[in-house]
Amino acid sequence: MPKKIAVLTSGGDAPGMNAAVRAVVRCGISAGLEVELIYRGYEGLLAGEFEKVDSKAVSNMLSRGGSFIGCARSAEMLQPHGPGKAAGILKDHGIDCLLAIGGDGTFRGAKALMKNGANVIGLTGTIDNDIPGMDRTLGFDTACDTLAWCINRLRDTAESHHRTFVIEAMGRNAGWLALHAGMACGADVILIPEIPWDREEVLDTVTRRISDGRTFSLVVIAEGAGRATDLTGFLNQHLPEMHEVRACIPGHIQRGGAPTTVDRILASRTGFAAVQAYLAGRTGMVVGQLRGEVVEVAFDVATSGIRGIDRSLYDLAMVLA
Repeated sequence: MPKKIAVLTSGGDAPGMNAAVRAVVRCGISAGLEVELIYRGYEGLLAGEFEKVDSKAVSNMLSRGGSFIGCARSAEMLQPHGPGKAAGILKDHGIDCLLAIGGDGTFRGAKALMKNGANVIGLTGTIDNDIPGMDRTLGFDTACDTLAWCINRLRDTAESHHRTFVIEAMGRNAGWLALHAGMACGADVILIPEIPWDREEVLDTVTRRISDGRTFSLVVIAEGAGRATDLTGFLNQHLPEMHEVRACIPGHIQRGGAPTTVDRILASRTGFAAVQAYLAGRTGMVVGQLRGEVVEVAFDVATSGIRGIDRSLYDLAMVLA
């Protein structure tokens, strides 16, 4: 009887998850494995929502955003009995290895499953780009493009109406998305949680630009560094009345949409590499990208904290601004 693997997507959705599921299914079947989908992440695993599939089940999924098998955050997996129960369900279904696509929370759940005897391999799927041991996570490139799309259009309005816009980027406690999109769009101020900032300094920057004849400013703030609405209120109180400041929160728009070619290729490469790792008897790690190469990073490393920001890139962004 062929060995059986299963794949799920967990946590927040990220562009490219469907492409990764597609790669796992087709590479697994090509290698002679049975492949099952688990719907709604760990929540669906605990509820027994499994489905055996063939290659046709993932047709037309390469360019589709979101996750067609659903994402969820499971409170039960955080309970003492949750991981043991989930590992037992995987065993009952004859699953020899679970391939879990997600971010830090997904991988912490995978570590707990391993402690209860399950074989697990992780694949990155998070727009936050914050997993230690790798420099690009699946979904980050698409989210950067989406946020840059928003900022570019706000620039048009800001310049037309002589306004300052404060744009709030997603990314939880990491500033990668704000930094990359802000730099790509020539933001005048980029505020990220990794680097201390002061609202008076932001005020000074905008005030100086107004004095220099610059009629608008773009401020990008990562959600982990503060709230756009709070900073907007402060700036409106201290800037000249004729210079209006508006907050813009693109929010979950940054998660959606068709993945870029970069994310589609990354999903395909890591999905293939994860299946190959399983066939070679390697589990207990996350497959991701580092310096253009597909790498395997132990769960202990991948869950060791938030990957540090590239300070030189931030400094360059501020020089260019």
